[in-house]
Amino acid sequence: MITGPQMRAARALLGIDQKTLAEAAGVSLPTIQRMEASEGNVRGVVDTLVKVVNAFEAAGIELIGENTPSQGSGRGVRFRSAATKPAAEPTEPSSAKRTTAD
Repeated sequence: MITGPQMRAARALLGIDQKTLAEAAGVSLPTIQRMEASEGNVRGVVDTLVKVVNAFEAAGIELIGENTPSQGSGRGVRFRSAATKPAAEPTEPSSAKRTTAD
């Protein structure tokens, strides 16, 4: 339904903090904090999840599921593919490392 990273991205697009989202959704701040800390799909009481999704939708946010086309025409955030993750810094292979003797 919604992931922690989606919630953080949606809040960033709206320019709101967790407290503002909690107030808009009618849930507690610790609930929003717990939901956003989730790695995958947010788990919890369905009614609470629906309140948060409805608050985002009322604010103009479209939550896009995995492999789901977007129906909107505004700006959004999405990974290009499920396997896409932020790249780590490239490292030199051990054979390419040089040592110098003084």
